Amino acid sequence: MTDTPPHPLSHSYAVVDVFNGTAFKGNAVGVVFDADNLSDAEMLSFTRWTNLSEAVFVLTATDPLADYRLRIFSSLHELDFAGHPTLGACHAWLEKTGHQALRDYVQQCGVGLVTLRRSVEGLAFRAPPLIRSGLIDASLLERVSSGLRLQAVGARLVSAQWVDNGAGWLALMIDDRDKLLALKPDFAQLDGLAIGVLAPWRSPPCDGEVDFELRAFIAGDSLPEDPATGSLAAGIAQWFAQTGQAPSSYTFSQGTALDRPCRIRVSTMADGIWIGGATKTLIRGQVQFPGSVATRG
Repeated sequence: MTDTPPHPLSHSYAVVDVFNGTAFKGNAVGVVFDADNLSDAEMLSFTRWTNLSEAVFVLTATDPLADYRLRIFSSLHELDFAGHPTLGACHAWLEKTGHQALRDYVQQCGVGLVTLRRSVEGLAFRAPPLIRSGLIDASLLERVSSGLRLQAVGARLVSAQWVDNGAGWLALMIDDRDKLLALKPDFAQLDGLAIGVLAPWRSPPCDGEVDFELRAFIAGDSLPEDPATGSLAAGIAQWFAQTGQAPSSYTFSQGTALDRPCRIRVSTMADGIWIGGATKTLIRGQVQFPGSVATRG
């Protein structure tokens, strides 16, 4: 019995778990290949249907320096950049194309070109430049602190910063990991914001397997808390590199509150800050987009 060929309107599809090597414990991303013929509306509709934090669409690169082009969607809108989709898409693309070399690869996306490195430790991406940094306006910081309900858990705000590299993140550090894990945000107060909150894993930090606990909140999204967020980790790493709040290599824990214990590795090297973690394909198949060819001739 021969295999049935793919439907002419179907696309190869994979779901990759990122930042945890144990199946179903990482942050999953849907990866659709050969997506040049899909419209913005189809991409957004598909992403919402998956109920994943993001889905990505692999297209032909338009920059000669890139290996492929990536469009990244959340349930709300398209993102210029996101971390776990970047790692998951590269993992799936390497599997699909058969590339095995331990070398650098280049992704084209909304923030330009992002370099990924495949090594014996796995995949990592070089943190793209921040498009917004610096202090957070006092009135906004008051709104965020209120919406996070910091006072309700007795949390003390240590510092705060914009760490936006294309996903809109701002980040707050508080004093205690247990208080961080106890947060129950009022998302109505945080509408339109992407907020990362972190705390030292222990005091002092950076003396064990994990150095910081991290949570990421996106009010209005179908998944208002993200299990693991590479773009946020990258932005915080650039903040820490400027202030000396962490050593050259360290690890974030994220997803603890969701029973998705993820690990995000940060390594500062001569050629940049690299964000890495485990990647594992869990689903391979085909997805059909009705009319995706017919509507475009």
